Amino acid sequence: MKPSRDIARLIEIMAALRDPESGCPWDVEQDFSSIAPYTIEEAYEVLDAIQRNDMRDLREELGDLLLQVVFHARMAEEEGSFDFGDVVEAITSKMIRRHPHVFGDMDAQQAGMAKGMWERIKAEEKKARRAGDDGGTDGPQGYLDDMTVALPALTRALKLQAKAARVGFDWGEARPILDKIEEEIGELREAMDNGQYEAIAEEFGDLLFAIVNLGRHLQIDPEAALRGANDKFRSRFHAIERGLKAKGKSLEQAQLEEMEALWQREKDR
Repeated sequence: MKPSRDIARLIEIMAALRDPESGCPWDVEQDFSSIAPYTIEEAYEVLDAIQRNDMRDLREELGDLLLQVVFHARMAEEEGSFDFGDVVEAITSKMIRRHPHVFGDMDAQQAGMAKGMWERIKAEEKKARRAGDDGGTDGPQGYLDDMTVALPALTRALKLQAKAARVGFDWGEARPILDKIEEEIGELREAMDNGQYEAIAEEFGDLLFAIVNLGRHLQIDPEAALRGANDKFRSRFHAIERGLKAKGKSLEQAQLEEMEALWQREKDR
């Protein structure tokens, strides 16, 4: 089997890998749950390539992510749920439906993208989907209930805040949020003084949520900011290792004061 630019070849390769008799044993034994962590990992590797502006890696990582879509679609096809064609049809239908100002009739195109249209269309889709599942709804649906729970917590906090802001539930500017952060720090201190773990965890979460809100008003993505802080920490810690190695010491042999001095020296550069 030769490589190809045609998606049909990738679908054929996955079908061959999943063949119970002649396929790859590892691929055959996988299911949706076992593959899901790889799907998430590949999405993050795409993001990493974008942040490094590495187009060669981005091409490879996008291919790896596409493979995940084909893998899940193949497993769904095997159980009779849907196939890759259904996935493509679903997303093309959604994009056309959500862009009436581009793909709609002349009146819709001339009207343009009205404020709130995207959210209204999404809400209508979800309502129709719930009705199609059981002929009705599961009861009242909250404004924020369509936010994916599986998102990373910082990203979900950002999206919850942004959606609430669309209906006016928001701070007018960034600076008052600093006061809110100081308030949350005070409540965290109080919880720590009382020594109640549940209260400490709750107040810590409130503090993180307030910090995300500040970042949103400053137009800073919390995930990106934390990744930058992670990279900075790693770089400075490596500098500690190099400094200790130059002295003939390991991390285990060094004292905290010595490591702190090396950290500060790297920080001051």
